[in-house]
Amino acid sequence: MTQLFTPHDARATPLRRWPKTSYPAMLTATAAWHVFVLAAWLLAPRAWAWWLAALIANHAIFTVAGLLPRTSLLGPNWTRLPAGARNADAIALTIDDGPDPVVTPRVLDLLDASGVRATFFCIGEKARRYPQLAREIVARGHALENHSQVHVHTFSVTFPRALTREISAAQRTLEDVSGERPLFFRAPAGLRNIFLEPVLRKLDLRLAAWTRRGYDTRERDPQRVARRLLDGLAARDILLLHDGNAALTADGTPLILAVLPQVFAAARRQQLRFVTLREARAEDSSR
Repeated sequence: MTQLFTPHDARATPLRRWPKTSYPAMLTATAAWHVFVLAAWLLAPRAWAWWLAALIANHAIFTVAGLLPRTSLLGPNWTRLPAGARNADAIALTIDDGPDPVVTPRVLDLLDASGVRATFFCIGEKARRYPQLAREIVARGHALENHSQVHVHTFSVTFPRALTREISAAQRTLEDVSGERPLFFRAPAGLRNIFLEPVLRKLDLRLAAWTRRGYDTRERDPQRVARRLLDGLAARDILLLHDGNAALTADGTPLILAVLPQVFAAARRQQLRFVTLREARAEDSSR
């Protein structure tokens, strides 16, 4: 009898879902600049102060870039949905920092009641703690994406090896608990460094930021949060709210629960439909 077997787990070598991109221009330029400065220092060591200043200036530039969540200077970054006919009337609702055992089930019920699909950027450690919620997110038709394993505040000053451990751990966790392998990554607080894009490239992930955010982790007035999200709302916008770490209104309601009905109503008035980032990607998988 012929024995059929698979040499290893299919998940260990999955097919790539993003085309390989070149390394970020800023990373290439920075490497070239370091080589140039080193050569210049060897040729003119007495001018060492100038060469040191040149290196400091270079580091300052990419440090500032890492503090700008919506910039693409450090690599591909979704700040809006891809252009094209399929996304011409679409917007995306993204929800970060969950799953939360109190807030997430209520968010899911609100989404169901309005027929809205959202993209949840989940923290791996929380998904491991509440696996039934991670599974329910996917079962209800939403997308589950990578928001790091532990959401450390020092993420933006982390070196490549630690970045790889942190992001790949979340990939494994989220796939294990939900059966769905994340396709997008969002950095904690949107902050990152020059090393992140090569790591995402290796892990077959695409960075996703946002078009509009409500600052609902620190703002207690739902009207202010809603205005930040909805003033100038347009097709292809990516909106950011939080089910984890959500601030509370004066009456103790998580901000996201007070704001979502206003977001849904505004989208209906403008005849905009909600899509997940995965659905929007079908428009142009090279972005």
